[in-house]
This record gives sequence, C-alpha cells and structure tokens, in this order.
Amino acid sequence: MKEWLEYAAVRAMLAVLAILPRAFARNLAAAVAGWLFALSPKLRKTTEFNLALAFPDWSPTQRAGVTRKMTRNLGWMAAEFARLPKYSRSNIEDIVILDGHENFLQGHQQGKGVLYLTGHLGAWELSSFAHALYGFPLHYMARPLDNRKLDALVNRYRSLSGNRPIFKNESARTVLKVLKDAGTVGILADQNTMPDEGVFVNFFGTPACTTTGLARVALHTGAAVVPGYVFWDETIQKYQLRFEPPVELIRTGDTDRDILENTRRFTNVLEAIIRKYPDQWMWLHGRWNTRPPGEAPLYDFR
Repeated sequence: MKEWLEYAAVRAMLAVLAILPRAFARNLAAAVAGWLFALSPKLRKTTEFNLALAFPDWSPTQRAGVTRKMTRNLGWMAAEFARLPKYSRSNIEDIVILDGHENFLQGHQQGKGVLYLTGHLGAWELSSFAHALYGFPLHYMARPLDNRKLDALVNRYRSLSGNRPIFKNESARTVLKVLKDAGTVGILADQNTMPDEGVFVNFFGTPACTTTGLARVALHTGAAVVPGYVFWDETIQKYQLRFEPPVELIRTGDTDRDILENTRRFTNVLEAIIRKYPDQWMWLHGRWNTRPPGEAPLYDFR
C-alpha cells in the first residue's frame, strides 16, 4: 500500500507539473522544494554543516543565499523532469544549449568509449537527457529505488531520449561492452561511498570516501574521461551543458597508486566545478559521512 501511495503521489505531481506553463511549474516546484526543505531539520543541518566545512570563510548570509538557490534549483529540476516527455530534438535548444562540445567529441573520437564524469549539479537529470536528444545517447549507472513501481517510472522518463540504465547487478559486464562498442557511460562520482567500494581523497580539504569504479574502468579500458555538467545560466535564462577537456590519466604501473591518484584527480575536477557554481550543487547530501577507520563521525546529528 505504501508503494502504491508513493507512486500515485509522484505520478500526480508529474502530471500537474507537465500540464502547467513551464515558468509557473518551475516556480511552483521551487516553492514546494523550499517548503519541504524547511520541514526537514536533518537536511537543513546537513546543508549548513557541509557549507561551513567547504567554505569556512563565508558569512552565514552567504551560506543562506546558496542554500536558497540550491532548493530553488532542485525544484526547477523536478519541473523539468516532469516535462521530459515534451522535449525533443526540435525544441531542446530552447531549454539546454551545448558548450565545449568539441571536448566530448575529442574523447569520443579516440574510439575507446567515453566515461562521462558528472555530479549532482544544476538540473543533472537534464544533462544526459538533452545530450541524447542532440544525438549522443548514453548508458547511465542506476541505483534502484526501494519502490519498484516508482523506480520503473523514473527510468522510463530517463530513457525517453534514448538513454539506457545499467543496474548494479549487471554493471561491470555491461559497462565494458558499451565502451568496447565506443559508447558512452555516465557516472555520478560525487556521492559518499562505502569503504569497500572507495578510497579517501580530499574534497574541499576534508577526506571523503569516493568511488574507485571510474578510475578502475578508465585504466582498464583506456576510455576517455570527459567531465560534463549542466548549470542554469541566469544571463541567457537557459541551461548550459558544458564539457571540459578529457582528463589525462596517471599511469605509473602501480595499480593501487594509479587508482588513488586518478580518483583524486577526478574529484579535484568536480570540486573545481562546484566551487565555480556552489549554489547549484546538492549540499544536503552527507558527502563526508563515511570516515577513515578510528575517526569520529562528522554528522553526529544524523
């Protein structure tokens, strides 16, 4: 019953946001996101802690401003997600424009596939969706939701532009096949990871457990690692999908060291992007939750 209620609520929300004018839907979703955030003490405390950790020199006013814009952006993304069925090659340029696409093409032309390095920035659900509409579909790593009906709904929306999910139980085999066929795999590499799946590298000056999967696959396959992210550009009132130059891999011959150093390099790339657009990253995530052995928890309020 709980699954059905959750599913019905999300379906209703998507239907309402889809039929409303885009500007009104975005404003409504932003208001709801702000309201839900205000009602969640844990999310508020996590956001406040993360911003203080990352930007210790900022004033409370600066952090509050970033928090407001973050919740606004999350609401906007919900509205855009609801409208994914309306987007096509003929109208996507009204919503998302490409910048630095030659960097993606450079990686793609190497012929060994592309690992699309990205994070929870801006309207990240629009990132790979729009790129597929521009003619470059990908496979994305999917973490199944507990609610199976809701999970199927979300992945159906995500796949409308030609993208396909890779689930955890099939990840290694499928990723290698996609890259062998010179395809693209999108990986969100900015979330907290369990110790058996990651290594500790500095993120905003504090060790954060970070997935090693991206480095392992890149080193094994020779696939190009191309950073890509979407952000809201106030000037043009559109999203920009920006690609940075492919990240040069470190290869010393020492496997463990190469995995660590390349993971650090990828994390530094993401940090630089987030520093440039701090109000568009998802600060409410417990990024520093996993701690090195013997270290006390940072989120003692969670």
